[in-house]
Amino acid sequence: MSTIQHLEELRKRIIITLVVFLLFLLLTFIYVQDIYHIIVQDLPFKLALLGPSDILLVYLMIATVVAIAATIPVAAHQAWLFIRPALTPKERKVTIAYIPALFILFISGISFGYFILFPLVLNFLMSLSNDMFTTFFTTEKYFRFLLHMTLPFGFLFELPVVIMFLTSLGIINPYRLQKIRKYAYFLLIVVSILITPPDFLSDVLVIIPLLLLYESSISLSKFIYKRQSRIKEGKQEIYESV
Repeated sequence: MSTIQHLEELRKRIIITLVVFLLFLLLTFIYVQDIYHIIVQDLPFKLALLGPSDILLVYLMIATVVAIAATIPVAAHQAWLFIRPALTPKERKVTIAYIPALFILFISGISFGYFILFPLVLNFLMSLSNDMFTTFFTTEKYFRFLLHMTLPFGFLFELPVVIMFLTSLGIINPYRLQKIRKYAYFLLIVVSILITPPDFLSDVLVIIPLLLLYESSISLSKFIYKRQSRIKEGKQEIYESV
């Protein structure tokens, strides 16, 4: 394929992904009120509105997150279809197995942020006020805060699968990841500070899982790399014996 054909193929895959995302967004918007009530049903306080457009913005936030989660398998499959011509039949079977893992890890990241990190950070921040302030939450700010504490983890939890995928294609290897460890740590720390509220506890609660994710990615990459090396050595021995 020429460069123009590659770009046309890439454009086709992107358009399909965007269309699927919009369809899921519309579908989710139909049930977004039910999702909203599930999220706020156990809140110990009432959320306030400062304007008529706030609730629409909140609904759009909720629908977008759900649509992104539902679109991830489709987006991964479209990416796989784009690179499939460059893969061997065995590589095609291996790489397509990563598609469900991407979805599972995204949901795991969202769940980690929502069920573990978000309550800890929210309770800590509320405890700072004690009885000195009147607690007042607007719907828009509450859900924006919730979004910042959950959605980034959905993408960050994809790191191990992405590293394994790139290792299986020979683009990276675990030894290169070990060499750039200190730069990766610095980048992850910067990311954790940017996506969390400006307090030390929130930063620590985010930094530790991210560093563990990076280390687990190195271990998984090493496993894939060594397995591929054994397969290549076995093929080389068979070739030399023939």
